[in-house]
Amino acid sequence: QVQLVESGGGLVQPGGSLRLSCVASRTIFSIYTMGWYRQAPGKQRELVARFAGSGSTNYADSVKGRFTISRDNAKNTVYLQMTSLKPEDTAVYYCNAAIGTITAFWGQGTQVTVSS
Repeated sequence: QVQLVESGGGLVQPGGSLRLSCVASRTIFSIYTMGWYRQAPGKQRELVARFAGSGSTNYADSVKGRFTISRDNAKNTVYLQMTSLKPEDTAVYYCNAAIGTITAFWGQGTQVTVSS
């Protein structure tokens, strides 16, 4: 049973924008901390953005000011709005559900390619 389903990836030119979506089951969305990670070719998977309790958020330094994580509780959906995209943002982006720093679920991933 698929628990997290991402969508919204694609090819975009440098400076462009994309919005990723992750739909979770109601149980997961209500219990776990949601976030986004990414993995570029030949690199380790890294945190992009996550909710950190009490409505606060954490962002990787490389995306601060450009990416925004948000959620729609009625739709059990978490979003990642990405603006001013750079070629170095190219990666597979994964939705993540965790308790603290312990991952419980990963989505299947969605490819984001930033290229002219």
